Amino acid sequence: MITLEAVYLLMGAMLSGVTVVSARDTSNPRRWRSTLFWALWALLFLAGSHLPHALSGVIMLVMVATASAGLGQGTRESSTAAARAESVLRLRHRLFAPVLVVPVATYAGSVLLKGLMVNGAPLIPAAQVTQVALGLATVLGLLTALLVIRPTASAPVVEARRLLDSVGWAAVLPQALAALGAVFAAAGVGQAVSTLATTYLPLGSPLAAVTAYGVGMALFTMVMGNAFAAFPVMTAGIGLPLVVQQYGGDVVIVTAIGMLSGFCGTLMTPMAANYNIVPAALLELEDRHAVIKAQIPTALILLVANIALMALFAFRVPVPLMPGR
Repeated sequence: MITLEAVYLLMGAMLSGVTVVSARDTSNPRRWRSTLFWALWALLFLAGSHLPHALSGVIMLVMVATASAGLGQGTRESSTAAARAESVLRLRHRLFAPVLVVPVATYAGSVLLKGLMVNGAPLIPAAQVTQVALGLATVLGLLTALLVIRPTASAPVVEARRLLDSVGWAAVLPQALAALGAVFAAAGVGQAVSTLATTYLPLGSPLAAVTAYGVGMALFTMVMGNAFAAFPVMTAGIGLPLVVQQYGGDVVIVTAIGMLSGFCGTLMTPMAANYNIVPAALLELEDRHAVIKAQIPTALILLVANIALMALFAFRVPVPLMPGR
């Protein structure tokens, strides 16, 4: 059986390579801090499921302390700027092949591998098919890049290290915040949010409840950095008890558009490092928040549209968008 553990091992192996490259890069003035940080992250992927929870927590605290002291950035690259420019002119549109392989292979894998049985047992657990397919698709994308670009053998690890150095500690945020969302849900934060909302917000109409849910999803996503982490908290606190149970909203429409509202928050926060900080690092922009500033108007327009769509289609009788109508 192939589980997420195999994907974690692949990620741990990649981070182990990054650790070695960081340790050998003398151009990084803080190379040992960076080496320690990436080594600890690699350890969590490689052995996290076998470590005591308390020890994993201590490792995370050490990572926080290391990042707070400051991570360095090396200058080692797998090729020169001139070589990269020549490669672009030579390969042209073929450079997009590895990028396109990942989503196509992920979709194909999530469809074809679902329900696949080997000796009477599922090859991949049903709940993990999409995640495992994404991991396999990433490996396939890497192999495609090696065939198309034909870089040196060390290039993938060297460039991975260069990207992680550019992003810094923010690379850990998606994983950490997703775990925090699960902790919040288990701790009953959703019930606390529901109590606060019903106590202090005027939620006497479906439109008010829909607005609170949509805006709450966006704001909580901005704090958490991940709509998937915000979803169980806000849906348990406002979406289900108020919009669905109290006012009779369609649960499918409410939750689907609620997630879209959360994605509006993703566009407006540096906490969503993989969406907003990584592109700025890849483009080598002087302003790390340039991507966020460009996305804010679109995010606000989409948030208003999501709230309107939820009010119009989530109820058997559409909710008036204007008071008195």
